[in-house]
Amino acid sequence: MTTTKPLKYAYYPGCVSRGACRELYLSTAAVTKALGIELVELKSAACCGAGTFKEDSELLQDAVNARNLALAEAEGLTMMTQCSTCQGVLGRVNEKLQASEPAYRERIDALLTTEHHYNGTADVRHMLWILLQDYGLDNLKAKVKRPLTGLRCASFYGCYLLRGQQSGRVDDPVNPKSLEQVFTALGATPVEYRGRTRCCGFPLSSYDTKNAFAMAALRIDEAIEAEADCLVTPCPLCHLNLDSRQPEVEKAIGRRLGMPVLHLPQLIGLALGIESAQLGLGQHIVSTRPVLARLGL
Repeated sequence: MTTTKPLKYAYYPGCVSRGACRELYLSTAAVTKALGIELVELKSAACCGAGTFKEDSELLQDAVNARNLALAEAEGLTMMTQCSTCQGVLGRVNEKLQASEPAYRERIDALLTTEHHYNGTADVRHMLWILLQDYGLDNLKAKVKRPLTGLRCASFYGCYLLRGQQSGRVDDPVNPKSLEQVFTALGATPVEYRGRTRCCGFPLSSYDTKNAFAMAALRIDEAIEAEADCLVTPCPLCHLNLDSRQPEVEKAIGRRLGMPVLHLPQLIGLALGIESAQLGLGQHIVSTRPVLARLGL
């Protein structure tokens, strides 16, 4: 379902897009502007914890993210995420608190400052879901100025986007199609391969790099075998393991991979005719020049 009303969201950029993957922040700004989507950035929001807060204290995870959700509630807007992990954590905390007993909600609220109160009215939606359900694929297709004809795109969803929350899912967690639908709307060719719904290995990277790199190599190899020109992900943490650490992965396995990994807004931006510099395509570890060459850019 789409709407003709102007779209406006409380924007939760997450930590990685403002640090290690600055190109995601840049490309999201360029794409939403081109599509006429207004973002109110939640500049005082905290890190969602990426699932690590819960290892020490589930109460900590719930309280931190209740505050994040309260910021969106204060704006009276749906929260937009651009990270699979942020979506999974925030979405899961939100559904948990909405279904929790009043006593637990009161306990959480007591931990927040007097400026913030979680009421359970916020909705949390990834940019991918917003494009499909709020903006609409037909509207997106109508905005395409430079069809991505001939570009073979392999999706990499990220675990949390598919399995992080139980309610509000847009996709089948086993056989998702949303990224492939976006690729088709942009004129690109979706590539089916086994690893698109698997883990990239990032959660292991801080303490078991050997297995983290082995998982990343397997995912990339599977996309290469399917003759993909690039991987496209809606998760910057997946991007870190698949792009930023790809040279380390190559060293670990003893051979070159050379697979470009794009953030979803970057792919969309190319189809909208936005210049590659505005999309941060020169900021990747693995060169994106083969993708641009495929498109004649």
